[in-house]
Amino acid sequence: MNEAGQGVAAGATAGLIGAVDAHAPMPARAPRRTMPLGSFTDIDWARPWFAQHEARGRRWQQAALAGYAAYLDELNADALAAAQSTGRGRPLRFIAQHDLPEGSAYEAHIAATGCVPTRHNLHDFFNALAWFAFPRIKATLNARQAAAIDVRGVGPTRGGVRDALTLFDENAVLFASSDAPLIAALRGFDWRMLFVAQRAGWEAPFGETIGAARCEVRVFGHALLEKMISPYAACTAHAWVVEVPQAYFTWPRAQRDVYLDETVSDMLAADATLDALNGRSFAPLPVLGIPGWWAQNEDPSFYDDTSVFRAGRRTR
Repeated sequence: MNEAGQGVAAGATAGLIGAVDAHAPMPARAPRRTMPLGSFTDIDWARPWFAQHEARGRRWQQAALAGYAAYLDELNADALAAAQSTGRGRPLRFIAQHDLPEGSAYEAHIAATGCVPTRHNLHDFFNALAWFAFPRIKATLNARQAAAIDVRGVGPTRGGVRDALTLFDENAVLFASSDAPLIAALRGFDWRMLFVAQRAGWEAPFGETIGAARCEVRVFGHALLEKMISPYAACTAHAWVVEVPQAYFTWPRAQRDVYLDETVSDMLAADATLDALNGRSFAPLPVLGIPGWWAQNEDPSFYDDTSVFRAGRRTR
């Protein structure tokens, strides 16, 4: 979840730098950082994975560049207007990381007080955006984490359920599909079927369909978004499958967001889901293979890299 880290110096220069060329050769692994952790100037809002947050994100970005206090003020103005709650019904607010009382567990503090400790960096920037994009999912994750802490306390390991909840929070995408064969292809590591043979079934970025859409991906995990500042071939999300009606793909984007938020939060709130929740609850999804997300994947040979698009086996 929220680890200690270094904030960005106030007064950083606004503007976009380091934008990624989707046609350029792509590193297979995550590159070494060339900018300070938490550099807000490095967000390319034209990328599909960031575009879902663009309207609010650009405004927050400018506040963050003005300084830590201005940034928290902007987040809290939105939180006050939205009247959202955390896991135990407390009004959502954002506080400086150093205001988290010493010895307090991060998730337990959020559930008990409504206050999300937030650093002046990209990781927590994307975490805050997730609270507004999918408020019910975030609240449910927080409630489940806090309940697990109540039972087990905070130890050297989280335990299987908390690990899975953390994995969802940090690295999940929501794979919404109305098509059973597409879902089976994802779960079965059948990348050629998923990305090439059934390419016309994918929703294009920005809501412009490639064909008769039967699936789409929405990024949830804030650590995943941070990694996508500098995309690399092997960047892999943990996909949470959401079966949706075919009519879903005719709905406006805002209506789809509400549907996903409500459906997934209900799934995570169910005791049966929690009892079975572990790393195998997700399907690996190399995100740069998603049609429309990376120019190089227009060539079918892009998917021939077996170090990224692995055969995989679902065995214990």
